Amino acid sequence: MLLYPEGMVKLNGSAGAILKEVDGERSVETIVATLEQAFPDAGPLAKDVEAFLQEAANQHWIEMV
Repeated sequence: MLLYPEGMVKLNGSAGAILKEVDGERSVETIVATLEQAFPDAGPLAKDVEAFLQEAANQHWIEMV
């Protein structure tokens, strides 16, 4: 569950796993590497993680800098 000023969103497992790694310090590349280690059978994750993070930024859930 993600709570933000405009409302609330129920995240699926993948989205939750990605956002769990977002801490304001780690780069997208580091987040991808961490997730690929945690989920080795998922294959390359960079495109999916980047797409989700961009959508999260578009929704104002996170701020990309």
